[in-house]
Amino acid sequence: MNIAAEQAESNEKLQLVILGVSNAVPGEDHQNTHFVLVGGQRMVLVDCTGNPIIRLKHAGLDYRDLTDLILTHFHPDHVAGVPPFLMNLWLLGRTDPLHIYGLGDTLDRVEKMMELYQWDTWPGFFSVIFKRLPEVEMAVVLDTEEFSIYSSPVRHIIPTIGLRFDSKPSGKAIAYSCDTEPSPEVINLAEKCEVLIHEATGETYGHTSAARAGEVARRSGAGRLILIHYDTLQDGAEELIAQAAGSYHGPVSLAENFMRLEF
Repeated sequence: MNIAAEQAESNEKLQLVILGVSNAVPGEDHQNTHFVLVGGQRMVLVDCTGNPIIRLKHAGLDYRDLTDLILTHFHPDHVAGVPPFLMNLWLLGRTDPLHIYGLGDTLDRVEKMMELYQWDTWPGFFSVIFKRLPEVEMAVVLDTEEFSIYSSPVRHIIPTIGLRFDSKPSGKAIAYSCDTEPSPEVINLAEKCEVLIHEATGETYGHTSAARAGEVARRSGAGRLILIHYDTLQDGAEELIAQAAGSYHGPVSLAENFMRLEF
């Protein structure tokens, strides 16, 4: 069954599809954290690592339906895939514009990175439209008939945004912490959301442990916690669930490759 048929059967609910779950070091069967929001009119990729075109194919999605790309921050495990991704879209015949969103610091660096590849000399290259987001809480990233996306600055090593996805038909929301220390901005971003997807890298500078992610979920009133950006090279990832459950009493699970969340 293709994605269009699946969406028709689920009353055209929005879907968030996980494409990768790893922290900065990918595992043999895992890529770095990135995912895609699938709507009826737009498909929004969040971060670009590895080869999103292949991951989308494995998820049963068509790369040609991508309309937007959000880049959360300029660390290699979140943006290193941008040059080959744009080149592949061009070589595969894309002509529709691609909208790319991010903080000014992030997009300035992306443009400099692309200049090294002299992308302005690629003949017939499609339009790339950059939208620089203000570094304020609940900045509007996209507002469509189906959904709204908001960004808030979080507390990482470099300027970084977390995201909130609000479904207009259902009134439900999913929040994503991105890479961050425990942050009041994430608590505000995730207020009363159905699902909080929170990183669980560990208790290190600019990151969060599973236990502290549980605290954020509890304080935000999130209905469910999904841990992402965790270590996929070592055994014991399941222990993260128990650690988060010590501070949060709602459902807790690990993000998995090609997990689908409808809302």
